[in-house]
Amino acid sequence: MNIDMLLLYTLVAFFYVISPGPAVFLAISNCLSNNLKAVAYSSLGNISGLFILSSVSMLGLGAILMTSASLFLAVKVIGALYLLYLGIKQIRMAGKAKMTANGQLNIPTKSMSKYFQEGFILASTNPKAILFFTALFPQFLQLEANVGLQFFSMTGIFMLLSFGSLMSYAMIFKHAKSALTKGQRMAWFHRITGGLFIGMSAVLLQLKNNN
Repeated sequence: MNIDMLLLYTLVAFFYVISPGPAVFLAISNCLSNNLKAVAYSSLGNISGLFILSSVSMLGLGAILMTSASLFLAVKVIGALYLLYLGIKQIRMAGKAKMTANGQLNIPTKSMSKYFQEGFILASTNPKAILFFTALFPQFLQLEANVGLQFFSMTGIFMLLSFGSLMSYAMIFKHAKSALTKGQRMAWFHRITGGLFIGMSAVLLQLKNNN
């Protein structure tokens, strides 16, 4: 792959990953309800899921997924149901977001592996990411060059951009954490985030594989 093609791919991938989506809202929520460590684990889970999707695309299974309406529908429904689950979970968290005397939130903690798992499932069941790796990703591959090297380079760039984007969003909202966690603001944040997850779940069900 020549440098011009790689730069073009990086530009396309950059604009794809910075657009707000489920992973971004999850990162922001984890930052506000926990800390950047939780976001890092969730983001690592996210990019691990993206690596799986990229590998599936390279193995040719992505083409099967794109041409099979029933298989695509199954993945889409699973992804939508998971977003719905996250939305309901966020709304339930709104009722638990009570302030303690020292100004900290009384929200039950969970292990870092749970944050990783959430990020992984969210990424690996995201039909939009599947569409990227099966329809757009292969367009940048040059078959006359080392395909394996191109795969690891392009996937690595996408993973780094995704991780950096999620952490950047989280760090931006970290500075607003003290303001958002006053009074009922955190509860409203969870309600709004939950509503967004549920809304994205409904939108996801409208996504087509264009076949």
